[in-house]
Amino acid sequence: MQAVSRRQALLLGGFGMAATAAGSAGLVWTLTSREHPVTGRELTQPPEERSANGQLQVRLEAAPGQMLLAGQQAAALGYNGSIPGPTLRVRPGDILRIGLVNNLAQATNLHVHGLHVSPEGSGDNVFVSVDPGDTFDYEYKLPADHPPGVYWYHPHHHGMVADQIFAGLFGAIIVEDPERIDSSVERVLVISDTTLDGLGNIAAVPEMDRMMGREGDLILVNGQSNPQLTARPGQRERWRIINACAARYLRLRLDGQQLQLLGMDSGRFPTPKTLDELLLTPGNRADLLVTAATGDSALRAFYQDQGTMEGMMRPRRGTRSPADQPDGAALATLRVAGEPIASLTAVPTLRGLGDLRSASVAARRQIILAAGMGMGMGGGMMRFTINGREFDETRTDTTVAAGDVEEWTLTNTSPMDHPFHLHVWPMQIIEENGQGTDTAIWQDVVNVPANGHVKVRIAFKDFSGRSVYHCHILDHEDLGMMGVIEVR
Repeated sequence: MQAVSRRQALLLGGFGMAATAAGSAGLVWTLTSREHPVTGRELTQPPEERSANGQLQVRLEAAPGQMLLAGQQAAALGYNGSIPGPTLRVRPGDILRIGLVNNLAQATNLHVHGLHVSPEGSGDNVFVSVDPGDTFDYEYKLPADHPPGVYWYHPHHHGMVADQIFAGLFGAIIVEDPERIDSSVERVLVISDTTLDGLGNIAAVPEMDRMMGREGDLILVNGQSNPQLTARPGQRERWRIINACAARYLRLRLDGQQLQLLGMDSGRFPTPKTLDELLLTPGNRADLLVTAATGDSALRAFYQDQGTMEGMMRPRRGTRSPADQPDGAALATLRVAGEPIASLTAVPTLRGLGDLRSASVAARRQIILAAGMGMGMGGGMMRFTINGREFDETRTDTTVAAGDVEEWTLTNTSPMDHPFHLHVWPMQIIEENGQGTDTAIWQDVVNVPANGHVKVRIAFKDFSGRSVYHCHILDHEDLGMMGVIEVR
C-alpha cells in the first residue's frame, strides 16, 4: 500500500485520512466494490462571473469538500465548492480583482496563467504565500490591447502546485473579443485528470509517478467522465479548451466534424486554421470552432510519445501506453441530429500579436532543461534543473532590460519532452529543431522535444518585476525545474 506523505496528508486536510491509512484488507474490499465512473450525462458548464463597467470583483475560496467527480462524490479540493472553479469573463482594459480565501490545510496562492499583467505586488506574483485561514486580495489591470482568448487560473505555491491542481484547484478565464465571432453555442471545456482511491479520496502519488509526471486514471471534462453534447447539423460551436492536467499531453481528435483553430494560448491566426488533430501540452489552451455534421463523434485523446527518463522504463499508466487504448480515450461525445441550421457569417480577420522575426534582438540566451539520475546530493534521486540549477526564489537567474526583444534557445538535454512556460510575456516560436516557421506562432507554453531545441523571441514590454519560467509538467516544476526572471 502506498504510504501517505506529510505533504499529501496536508493536501487532503483530514478528509478520509483514517480510512486511507487503514489496513489493506478493508481497502481492497472498498476498491473492488467502488462504482465505475458515470458517463453520458449532459455536459455542464462551470458557473460564470462577468465584468461590468470595466471591472470584475470575485471571491475565490480554496477549500476541501465533497465534490462531484465523474458522477461520484469525492473528497477533493475546489474553488467555491466546484471543480472547475467559476469561469471569469473579462475584456481588454478591465480591472480584475480576486479575493483568494485559503481554507486549505496548507499554504497556497494564485497564478493567472497566460494573462499579460504585472507580476509585482498584488498582481500575478507567484512569490506571494497565502497561509491557511488567510485572505489575499489580487488586482490585475489588463492592458487596453490585451489579446483576447482563453486563459486559466490555478495555484502556484512552489512544491505544492501539482498536488493542488491534481486535487481540483483550477478554473477558466476568458478575455472577450473586441469584435464578436458568431457561434451558435460557446462551450468551456476544462480537461483535467486525477486518481481516486477506493474511498473516494484523491489518491496519493508515488514518487516514481512524480518523477515521470503524474497522469491520473480519470480524464475529465468539467469534472465529468465522457459527457454528452448535442447539436444540429450546420451549427457552429466555439469550444474553449484548456489542458489543466498536471502532466498529461492531450493529442485530440474529433473525427467526422469540421474543426477550425482560431488560436493557441494568447496567439491568434489571421484566419481560422483547418485541422484534423490538435496537440495540447500541459497548460496549453485552444480556441476552436466546430461546425457540426450529422452523426455521433467522440472527442478522443490519443497517446503522445513524450519519451521517458533513463532508468525509469516501467510501462506508463492509463492512456500513456498506445497498446492500452489504440483508439484513444473518449473525453466527450458530440451527437448531431435534427433540422440543419443556416450558415453563420464568416469569421472576421483576427489581429495577432505581431511578428518579431525581423525585430532587433538585444540579447540571445541559452535555456537548458536537464533531468537525470544520480545528479547532485540526491545520490540516485532524479534532479530537475534549468541551466544546471534547481529553483531558489531568493536567486535571480535571468535579468532583462524592460522593453528589449530577446531570443532564447530552449534546449532539452533529457530523453523526455518538457513544455516550457514563461509567465507574463508570451513567446513567438521562431525555429523548431532547426526548422524555421513561416507564420507568427505565439504561445506561452512551448513544447521542447527530447534532445531537441526551440528558438523563441520575447518582447519584454509593458511590465517590470520578478517572475518565473518553468517546465509545465508540474511535478518537474515542484522538483526544481524553474528559474526566476527579473525585468527592470
